[in-house]
Order: sequence, then structure tokens, then C-alpha cells
Amino acid sequence: MEHSHASRVQTVIGDPVSEKPVVSREDMEEIFADIQADLRFDHELNGCLNCGICTATCPAAHYYDFSPREIVQLLWTENLDGIYDAMQEKIWSCAQCYTCAARCPFGNSPGGLVMLMRETAIKHGMESAKNVLRPFSRVMLKLISTGNQLAPDMITKDAFPDWGPNVAKIDAPLKLLRKAIPMPTLNTTETAWEVNLKTSVELYTIWEMTGVLDQLETVDQNLFDVITDIMDEKRQDYEDWKEEQQDAED
Repeated sequence: MEHSHASRVQTVIGDPVSEKPVVSREDMEEIFADIQADLRFDHELNGCLNCGICTATCPAAHYYDFSPREIVQLLWTENLDGIYDAMQEKIWSCAQCYTCAARCPFGNSPGGLVMLMRETAIKHGMESAKNVLRPFSRVMLKLISTGNQLAPDMITKDAFPDWGPNVAKIDAPLKLLRKAIPMPTLNTTETAWEVNLKTSVELYTIWEMTGVLDQLETVDQNLFDVITDIMDEKRQDYEDWKEEQQDAED
């Protein structure tokens, strides 16, 4: 009687009785390979004594289900399913204060490793990345369209409920108050300051060359399309302006 030779290697991750889609081992290997291929990986991960100093001094560990030591252990042992699971929620609890890096006797930087995992989650279009970045879509649109990260008219009670009683202060007549500011560029609540066309185009180019726009397309296709249209229009305006300047010189 022949016995089957089924492999003991786990090929999928997930609860067999749940409706969540399984993740193939090949996908998890690809995700880990992307993390490991980053030039910062070997600098941020040097081993682990499992001493727990990083977790003991981590502010996020006191309030969330998050442990810097767990992140280091998962990556050091190449625990693929554990890494994938951590990228669904835990890595987004890190405050990026890097207290862990300052205290680790091995010279590890769990905060730096979390950053690599976050970037990889974005690259692979994980739902956790989409959920985390969705509230920032308005800020990103403001930045790419005006060169300003925030503007006074974006500060509302609904957007900043964690301000508590102090949030009432934003009900001040901002438009009236800003008209009293001598600098003409501050006589508006739509932008914090005026950004010229050349600077805007340079900003778009940096986003393009560094892969920020590619990552944005992965997590928010609609926002990517809007920003691309704005970029094309701004670039054309800049080219027209340069031609006008050249004609004036001639």
C-alpha cells in the first residue's frame, strides 16, 4: 500500500472556514523578497537578543497590539505568514519615533523595518495600506495641486475631533483675520502660501522619478487620475510661460 507524499510546507495562509481569500506562499515570498531587497534592510536588521528593550520603551506598545521585538523576530526568522499578518494591521501602529533604534543593543531599527514593510504594503496594494492612506487623499491632492500640504479651510471640527474643546477656536472668521495680514499671499484661506509654477512642476517631477506616483496608482486609482490630469495641465502652463518669456526676450 502506497502512502501519499503530501508536503508539510504551508502553501496558503488563512482560516479554512472563513470567507477571506487565501494568500499563496509564492505571494508571501515575493512580499518578503521586496522587503529584503531594500538597501536599508541589512542596515536595520543585525540580529536579535530577544531582550525586549525595544518593546519596553515603545510608546505604541503601551496602547496598541504592537511589539517592535515581534517585528524584528518575524523578519529575522523569515516567518512569511507572520510577516504578512503583521502587515495587515500591526505595522500601522508604529509612531516612527525610533526610540527602539536608539535603545537596541544589537543596533537594530524596528521602526526602520516597519517603514520598509509599509512601503512594501503600498507597493503590493494591500487593503491595509489603502485604508490607512485614504484619509490623507485630500492632503495629497492639496499638496500636488497647490504646493501646500494644508490650508486653513481644511481645518474643520469634523476633520480634527481629537482636538477636544480647542477645536472651537477654528470657528474664528479666518478670511477676515487673514485680510489683516500685510503679505498679499496670505489674503486667502485656500492656501497657506503661494507656490510658483516652476516649483509645482519640480515637485511633480520628484514624485514621478521617486516612484511616489506609481505607489499612489496602486492604492488610489481615482486620486492618481486626478493628480495626473493636474500635472499635465501645470506642465503645459509652464511650457507656455517659458515660450512667452522667450518671445519677450527676442
